Amino acid sequence: MDRQNDSEPTEVFAGSMVEVGMVKSILENSGIQAYLKDEMMGTLSPWYTSPGGAGSVKIVVSHLDYKTARIIVDDYLRNVRR
Repeated sequence: MDRQNDSEPTEVFAGSMVEVGMVKSILENSGIQAYLKDEMMGTLSPWYTSPGGAGSVKIVVSHLDYKTARIIVDDYLRNVRR
């Protein structure tokens, strides 16, 4: 297996700047490095960003961390929807 493809960036969450900030912080506190994609759009035009839709800000993690990150994101979403 090609090691370069193992660390391929993978989107794990998309939402507004506020949501993305919280989820990114939770991921990083769990030891998962994450970065934002389309952050400028969320900053310049926050009214245009819709969670998971066009213009949303995305969190990207390494493909190696995706499964763990997805569990953390799912847990976050469950707690927010209570």
